[in-house]
Amino acid sequence: MSSISYNIKSVLEKVRTAAAKANRDPAEIKIVAVTKTVPVEWIREAVDAGLTVLGENRVQELTAKYPLVEGVEWHLIGHLQSNKVKYIVDKVSLIHSLDSLSLAEEINKRMLPLGRVMDVLVQVNVADEDTKFGISPAETRDFIDAVRQLPGLKIKGLMTIGPYVEEPEEVRPVFRKLRMLAEELKTIGLPGVEMNHLSMGMSNDYIIAVEEGATLLRLGSALFGPRN
Repeated sequence: MSSISYNIKSVLEKVRTAAAKANRDPAEIKIVAVTKTVPVEWIREAVDAGLTVLGENRVQELTAKYPLVEGVEWHLIGHLQSNKVKYIVDKVSLIHSLDSLSLAEEINKRMLPLGRVMDVLVQVNVADEDTKFGISPAETRDFIDAVRQLPGLKIKGLMTIGPYVEEPEEVRPVFRKLRMLAEELKTIGLPGVEMNHLSMGMSNDYIIAVEEGATLLRLGSALFGPRN
């Protein structure tokens, strides 16, 4: 068994254990294999081992790798500039990082001629870090209310990036706050808005994320090893 296959097997086992601890069905949790700087050969190895959802941070890398890997679903997980939207709307099935109305309007403009709807997650800066993008929790409802008027997008849930800390347990309140925000929005029931997905948890804190309700885990080094 290769190291990538071994890593995937190990991660899946940890996800199952964390899900059981939280009385969750592991089948509702998807791993998004983060392919930033990862060679195509390694990506294919991960796909052969059963991972079918790939996530890219950068538009340039996504467009380069897109034609080289078959039978997968691509997600854009990094910050997306409005002027790069046109390059990826025909390639990705989910954008995790919707963080401004101008970006939403650009996605809408690009989707309408295609006759399709782009699934998106609203990025929330739960930890209020200056270095992170995202809508503040207090502004999220009004932001979603504005975005849902655009017919070329469909809000499917929320995303956040936890602060990087030595002790993963310290991130729990951030993930819990995102889940509570999603539950609140679900209760309000804004027409056309779904709260089916919580994209949270990366290689250093994904077990905590599973325990707090994540449905999409963005994992890179846990699968492929440390980046150069």
